[in-house]
Amino acid sequence: MINFTHLYLGVFSLFISALSFLNILYCYYFKLFRNIDNFFFIFIISLFFGSIVFFKKKNIKKVSIYQKILTVLSGYICIPILLSIPYYLIISNINFIDSYFEAISGFTSTGFTIFSNIKHLDESLILWRSSTQWLGGLYFLISIILLIDIFDKNLKKSLTNFINFNSNETIKQCFKISVIYLILTSIIFLILYLSDIRAFNSFNLSLSLISSGGFLPVNNLELIINSKIKEIVLSSTMLVSFFSLFFTYNLVFFHKRNINFFLEDLYLGFYLIFLVSVFFIFLNIDDNFSSLFLAICSSISNIGFSLNIPKDLSFIFLILIIIGGSFFSTSSGIRFFKLFLLFKFSINELVSHSKPKSLLINKLYFFNLDFSNDDFYKYFVSVIIFILSLSILSLMLTISGINSEDAFTLSVLTLMNTVNSFTSGINNFTFYDLTVFSKLSLMIFMIIGRVELISLLIICKKFFFKT
Repeated sequence: MINFTHLYLGVFSLFISALSFLNILYCYYFKLFRNIDNFFFIFIISLFFGSIVFFKKKNIKKVSIYQKILTVLSGYICIPILLSIPYYLIISNINFIDSYFEAISGFTSTGFTIFSNIKHLDESLILWRSSTQWLGGLYFLISIILLIDIFDKNLKKSLTNFINFNSNETIKQCFKISVIYLILTSIIFLILYLSDIRAFNSFNLSLSLISSGGFLPVNNLELIINSKIKEIVLSSTMLVSFFSLFFTYNLVFFHKRNINFFLEDLYLGFYLIFLVSVFFIFLNIDDNFSSLFLAICSSISNIGFSLNIPKDLSFIFLILIIIGGSFFSTSSGIRFFKLFLLFKFSINELVSHSKPKSLLINKLYFFNLDFSNDDFYKYFVSVIIFILSLSILSLMLTISGINSEDAFTLSVLTLMNTVNSFTSGINNFTFYDLTVFSKLSLMIFMIIGRVELISLLIICKKFFFKT
């Protein structure tokens, strides 16, 4: 018998085999023969685990939301084990912890790396690093569909007309997401390639950008982005993972959609325009706005990498990283839309106490949507969870010997699944020299950062909310 968890993870095991096959073709084409056996091994292993689920009798009944959460969490723990195999087999002086760290960092689209010099890696392994991010982004999006019942009704309306999905509708939506995800990846690659970026770098960057990942195919972004035009182009492609994955799709098929499908994206657009205006007017000190625009887009989409910017702006960019982007995108963060609604709810509560006779409704401008108090309570709990997680991880990293300032910054980046760079002020931080305790702590909270809003929140709801 095979249950839902085995089936779900088996499907993504087949994705790993497909990515392995891509690397095998790449090795043959560019005559990197020494790595073919290693990628062939992971191809066979992942194909075996993926195929076995289709030869066993299925025993899938109605799956509870808690089993779905356990399945998603299991994937973030088990799938990186397969993804770590090429690192362990190809690199001679690497241990399992470092291999697993690199795999989890890629699969959670964080981007922390133990490799101080990417030039020491051959191109097939660089391609594998980027592929793990791409797979992790797709896994995250499909997991949101799997756990759609934990979101409030209005947020679900901005995604779909269905309030609950049966198995057939879930498969249909997951297939649509995969197709859109692949098409957007191809479009980003084409845009980067036409902007005169080497095909190999364009392809790796497209896998990173669509997944909000932080792995670069080179040591420094300056080696690829060496002109103002390339900075603007890269910044614009980063916004794909800031807005909803369905934003472009809804624009194309607007005649079949109502305005509520653009609910979150409209407010995110206002938010982006506001940020760009403030930075351009008040913070464009060095008259180098293209680099600032790149840092803005990189921060709000939780990608993280950027060019050199003033270090005194690092805290502002950390705030933008914490806020994040669309709830149905590969970005992390607490989510701007939820913070905006929570702020509006708080203002209404304050005004209601100062003016008891006033009637205030938690309703969004431009939209005929009302939000219940239970929704705001959930948003508040998610903020509390983030603060607790940030405090615990900061303490653990400080105990392990990292200075308190770096520990705090690193904790924010870990929970927001954002790579360290000039925007955070710790671009030269070395992960290879960390203790095993520090690496394990970072890996645990990279996973927590990726599943917080879709698992820990529902667990809190089970204990603190009766409805």
